[in-house]
Amino acid sequence: MLNKKKSGAAAALSNSVHNRPPQAQLCFEGETLARFLKSIRREIESARVVDAALPLKFWIKQQFAVGVNEVTRALERMLGRTEISSDELLPTNGDDSRKAPCVKLQAILLASDCNPRWLTKHLPALADARNVPLIYLKDRKEGSLRLGELVQLKTAIAIGIKDKGNAVNQVIKEVLVAEKIDSIEN
Repeated sequence: MLNKKKSGAAAALSNSVHNRPPQAQLCFEGETLARFLKSIRREIESARVVDAALPLKFWIKQQFAVGVNEVTRALERMLGRTEISSDELLPTNGDDSRKAPCVKLQAILLASDCNPRWLTKHLPALADARNVPLIYLKDRKEGSLRLGELVQLKTAIAIGIKDKGNAVNQVIKEVLVAEKIDSIEN
């Protein structure tokens, strides 16, 4: 009898999770993808000129979570839609030095040519739970190459854009609001 109650509660929770509307999942390919990446690259270069004090590698690490593992870690550190922060549950003694800083991701750029697919299979569900939109890049087996060019690497399967309020964030915001790239090209 107790097992039926648990399974019924689990089913109700599962239904409530699956009935909510999915997060924004945009997909760019072809000429639209080229314009999108060009606009991001342009904003990265202009932001980099303004903030040239840091070496490029450190600057990129401050602006982006690069790679599937880094994106996954950033998403796991963010609070979910229904989670309560640990600060509200446990009293702190002032020693928060061991906690990793929570950085909010604005969006995730995900190359759709990832092989094997199971490497990124968890990201859509995790991003949806954290209310972070996914932007898929489709480009005939070259999406990861083009995504890597943005962050000065050979390839990158996933890039999380940290919400820092810079020009790159503005481009992503316009894309998410307009759901098209034509408006930011001009």
